[in-house]
Amino acid sequence: MALADRKQSETEARLATLTMPEGGCLTEARKAALSRVQTLGLPSRRDEYWKYTRPDTLTAAEAPRAAVFDAGEAPMFSEFDRIKIVFVDGVFDADASDELALEGISIDRIADICAKDIHWAKDLYGVLEARGQTPVARPLAALNTAFAQDGVAIRVTGTPSKPVSLIYRHASEDSDAILHHVIRVESGATATILENGPAASRFNKCMEIDVADGGSLHLVRAQGRDHERRAATHLFARLGTESVFKSFTLTVNGVLTRNEAMIELTGDDAVAHIAGACVGDGDFHHDDTVFITHDAVNCESRQVFKKVLRNGATGVFQGKILVKEGAQKTDGYQISQSLLLDEDSQFLAKPELEIYADDVACSHGSTSGAIDEEGLFYLRSRGVPHAEATDLMTLAFLAEAVEEIENADIAANVVDRLEGWLARRR
Repeated sequence: MALADRKQSETEARLATLTMPEGGCLTEARKAALSRVQTLGLPSRRDEYWKYTRPDTLTAAEAPRAAVFDAGEAPMFSEFDRIKIVFVDGVFDADASDELALEGISIDRIADICAKDIHWAKDLYGVLEARGQTPVARPLAALNTAFAQDGVAIRVTGTPSKPVSLIYRHASEDSDAILHHVIRVESGATATILENGPAASRFNKCMEIDVADGGSLHLVRAQGRDHERRAATHLFARLGTESVFKSFTLTVNGVLTRNEAMIELTGDDAVAHIAGACVGDGDFHHDDTVFITHDAVNCESRQVFKKVLRNGATGVFQGKILVKEGAQKTDGYQISQSLLLDEDSQFLAKPELEIYADDVACSHGSTSGAIDEEGLFYLRSRGVPHAEATDLMTLAFLAEAVEEIENADIAANVVDRLEGWLARRR
């Protein structure tokens, strides 16, 4: 009882610091989400899917301070032609953003939708998040749905000529940002969305994605720059018949990052790939928690996660494939691997399969290990210095995850940034 009382008290303390936006067509969804938070309580270390990651700083009433860091280089994706949508400490920056208009796509701010009685986002906002609370509770996502002040609602109706780029800038050392995005990809439409930036001292982001029959969405995220930042992100996706969703996340800094993804394949012949690559040094804790549900025939899912850790860094992977009854011809693949560059770092993994169909091909694997000494010797014997050889081996280890990026130019940009990060830390 004492534990439950403490959890309730901590939840109330956090809620007391927040103000729910009022009015508009999202009010009902926000109130329902608040009820979920109050019922569930914010996460604690005693919760099953938080036993490897301390949620204290993500749930505390006040955000821990985080220094603003100048990396001395252009932000990710800056060389690409894209529609830029900029948020500074969670606040939309109209002057730094482009006009929110492009053929084949419509973009509205969540803050503007709050003033409207009718909008298509009403049928999606909070819906997938609520579905994603079963079988595992995700109260930080419900908190986001209830209190997010802004974000974007993106509706893809064709094939836009360039990507939409969500840029998150960190300016204040005690900023506490909550953003919520909803994305609807209509039948036969296709788009690419880029995300990058440290966002805030503490960042809570939720993205709900609905891909209709025959639609396709590619999402590439880059988390990094400011090391002292903390972030909890949630991705909820629902896929229709013959639809495609592919996601890749690069993480190179951050004292604490928790990325959760819940993907439902609800239409036959749907494809979902989710991948991540991270490199951590020192005071670095990175947690990928993924739950993929197959609820249709002949669907494919891939989970590919690679982590490179050193100087006491910690990596976590919790991944599950659930195949429901009747979801025959399922092809599910899951791999999580870590490269530990010293004896102080650790990788904690919990891969799971839960299958209720008999005609499936599902596999999962998880490994941890040191760098391949034979490969390292081969490179050094041909004149490659030890530090550069280690970097080459590291990039080769991460390659399987990076190859999940559909666009070759974006993949090359990711590799370039990884090379630069490793070179600066030799």
